[in-house]
Amino acid sequence: MHAHFFSHRFHPHSHDAYSFAVTEAGAQRFRCRGATRTSGAGMVMAFNPDDPHDGEAAADLGYKYRIMHIGPDVVRDVLSDVGTVDRDRVALPLFDEPVLSDPVLRRALLGLHTALVGGAGPLVRDEWLTATVSAMVRRTATRPVRARTLPAGGAQAGAARRARALLQEEYALEIPADRLAAAAGCSRFALYRAFRAEYGMAPSDFQRQLRLRRARGLLVAGCSAAEAAAEAGFADQSHFHRWFVRCFGVTPGTFQRAAGPALRPAS
Repeated sequence: MHAHFFSHRFHPHSHDAYSFAVTEAGAQRFRCRGATRTSGAGMVMAFNPDDPHDGEAAADLGYKYRIMHIGPDVVRDVLSDVGTVDRDRVALPLFDEPVLSDPVLRRALLGLHTALVGGAGPLVRDEWLTATVSAMVRRTATRPVRARTLPAGGAQAGAARRARALLQEEYALEIPADRLAAAAGCSRFALYRAFRAEYGMAPSDFQRQLRLRRARGLLVAGCSAAEAAAEAGFADQSHFHRWFVRCFGVTPGTFQRAAGPALRPAS
């Protein structure tokens, strides 16, 4: 996405992919990993998969940025090719700092973004992808990925994981708090605190995130916004539309028109 935001505020959300962005003008302020961060013009943002974050303008003229999302499987493929090691043995990188100041990374990311949205051929896109992932990992990443959870066996971590498993299995259904707490094996209050400590958001926010991801996939597959909203578990299309904009910054229709043709296989 290439966007210029003035007053839009992103609700706390996360992505199921790595997210890399370059701030081109202005400044963006967001909260991530327990602290408030600011990305000014020329700076790079790097989010790990499932990193909760929000976002808003930190300057009077807003902020202009380019952002792209790269799936973990794609990153693994690139690193396997670069390192000439078996794909199943590749350790995925973790980016400790969500805001970076590095001209080399900025140039690589801008080159990749331009290639992806500018209609460059597959060879050019692959070259920029390899250059960008390699630069990000070599210059800023910690390897391998460290689990963002409490030690195995910890009561708080275990409760949060059990609740997460139920939410993932029944994301489209309305799950009462009592049932979620029973599945976690603790009180509702204890679960709320444990879940936020473990995953950076409330259980309801996490469930909504799962619904949004499912609906996004349905849009790419060609479903209408109404169909995607209903199948993913949203109360109605307007509810889905409102949350899609709050978390992704574009309407479902805009996303489908932009991403659908690029992601669906050619007939």
